[in-house]
Amino acid sequence: MKISLFQGILFSVFGLGALIGLFVFSTYTNTGSSKSTIGTVVIWGTLPKDELHAVLTAAAQSNTSLKDVSYVQKNTATLPSDLAAAIATGAAPDLVLTSQENLHTLAKFIAPLSPSTLSASTFLNTFIAEGGLFAAPNGGYYGIPFLVDPLVLFSNQSILSSDAIANPPTTWDALMGLVPKVAQLTPSQQITRGLIALGTYDNIHDARGILSALFLQAGVPLSTYSSGGGLVANLGETGSNTVPPGQSVVGFYTQFADPSKVSYTWNASLPDSQQMFLAGNLALYLGYASEARYLQAANPNLNFEVTPLPQPATASTKVTYGLVYAFMIPRGAKNPVGAYQAASLLTGSSAQAAAALATGLAPAVRSDLASAPADPVAAVAYDEALYAEGWLSPAPADTNQVFSSMINNVISGRSTLDTALVSAASALSSLLQK
Repeated sequence: MKISLFQGILFSVFGLGALIGLFVFSTYTNTGSSKSTIGTVVIWGTLPKDELHAVLTAAAQSNTSLKDVSYVQKNTATLPSDLAAAIATGAAPDLVLTSQENLHTLAKFIAPLSPSTLSASTFLNTFIAEGGLFAAPNGGYYGIPFLVDPLVLFSNQSILSSDAIANPPTTWDALMGLVPKVAQLTPSQQITRGLIALGTYDNIHDARGILSALFLQAGVPLSTYSSGGGLVANLGETGSNTVPPGQSVVGFYTQFADPSKVSYTWNASLPDSQQMFLAGNLALYLGYASEARYLQAANPNLNFEVTPLPQPATASTKVTYGLVYAFMIPRGAKNPVGAYQAASLLTGSSAQAAAALATGLAPAVRSDLASAPADPVAAVAYDEALYAEGWLSPAPADTNQVFSSMINNVISGRSTLDTALVSAASALSSLLQK
């Protein structure tokens, strides 16, 4: 009987699930036991190699079974093609470590863990809520969550203090009220000091994450599974309200780049927002918690504070956007059993603490978030990890292209809010269905 490519992939997935189920654990464990022999495990990932090497060295010192686990850093943009080529030539890694932003693109190369290996109840009780993004549509999980990098608010304390602002804003409404007090403009409307980088796209360092956070705070999921099982975009372009939630999000975001509004504090001619903040010409900067170390090293004289992402004033629950990184076993892994054991041990308490310390990210295991660390940046990241959310997107570069077009069309006047939003949703759905 001739076996199709789809059947071959399906059989390999079932075979891997059975193999792991037989030889590893019937349910998830992260006790850190060193009795098992893991063997050689090669990890490909998108986190910085120096940080991950430090994590693995510390883990191997406390658990010698991890001594043959190694890490190779990969470029996010080329990871899917690199992995496809490696699988085709029999040179696949044993684990892939990357965030949910790459999951949709990589899913066809990943063998999901079966429910008999990692049950839904154990998964949900062990990991943060955002880890649920790694649930496979037909049951099981694509990966084991490891670390999360939530979006936070960086504040230039020197600017805020000089303008008699005691604390960074905790709501978007409070933030908007600070624009006239902080932003400095020339008579010709050139911005010499901005309050915050919002409104444009291409010169805002983490625009994809910021827009995602605003959509999620508005209750817009950005992507959902259709009745047929495929992913489709949902940007809140329709709704029962007078103004659909997606239009409210894009309207709020773009107003900061509109010279005719009192909220004007940013435009496309300014430098990259991270560099503007580093230079001391931006009061507030939205970025990931892991950026704190870079900012401190790049400008030791920068007096900044890290606080949670602002929330809608009327929100009953908090939401931020997070990059949740997970270990995934690719098809063609030479040591899938050892790979699963290594991933399990690296999500143990001691390994999670070492990983968080080395990377500046927060653990993805709930129990390891119970006690806030002394470091103020880590304390914010730990708290936000519990309410971080995300979505299954096309490849980051493709998502950037769609979001950039949507925002640029609105601020240039080429499109209205509704047409820009509908066009973006259509483009994202087409990418998600590839």
